Amino acid sequence: MNINQFLINNGFSIFGFEIRYYGIIIATAMLIAIFMARKLCKARNIDPDEIFILAIIVLPLAILGARIYYCIFSDTAYTLKTFWNIRQGGLAIFGGIIGGILGVVLYSVIRKNWKIIPVMFDIIVPCLIFAQACGRWGNFFNQEAYGSLITNEKWQWFPFGVFIEDVGEWHLATFFYESVWNFVGTVILIIVFYKSKIVGTTTATYLIYEGTGRFFIEGLRTDSLYLWNTSIRISQALSIVMIIIGITILVYNYFRKKKNEV
Repeated sequence: MNINQFLINNGFSIFGFEIRYYGIIIATAMLIAIFMARKLCKARNIDPDEIFILAIIVLPLAILGARIYYCIFSDTAYTLKTFWNIRQGGLAIFGGIIGGILGVVLYSVIRKNWKIIPVMFDIIVPCLIFAQACGRWGNFFNQEAYGSLITNEKWQWFPFGVFIEDVGEWHLATFFYESVWNFVGTVILIIVFYKSKIVGTTTATYLIYEGTGRFFIEGLRTDSLYLWNTSIRISQALSIVMIIIGITILVYNYFRKKKNEV
């Protein structure tokens, strides 16, 4: 089987149940991210087992958020029945992030500890961006999340481009660009996490870093979700919001630190 056939047959069956490589990659990334978060908990004097409780709350809400977000901004009309058919595709990472945020808030309500929210965000974001980096390889197997058409044969090679079987064309491998960006981001965020003891700094760094990368890479993609009947790519709009929030957090922390030093 050559690589193109492998991409088309992007899964296998066990006793008649179809398993996709995309699902395996996502599940594996989530599992590794959970154990990464347990490791980071120790640096903030938090019981690592709390991550298991947090994951039980956050992951279902993240998946639900990713699906709702996609369905809201997709051109396809979804019924209650087709809404749950996620095996046909249709999950958006920004929706997952929103759902995850709600999950952390719910966790803090259950624990009756609002102060734990920014601390947990700092722990989660290095693990989140790692999972995002891995998840983009699921797009490789599904042959999705690619960019503009490449007509120049000199640039028709992986990883600059990827050959899409459905259309028989080479396109920009935007999923690969974002994966590399996020793997680098994982290293940066872990360094920031251990170097900075100011709560919120790691989260702010994630918002600025992820927002910047996604804004530019999203502009290269051909399957963007748009803000209903406009030409505004919703992910680019949210990326700008993320960057603004991240900068605001850093500025707030800076002046708060200066005030405490007086």
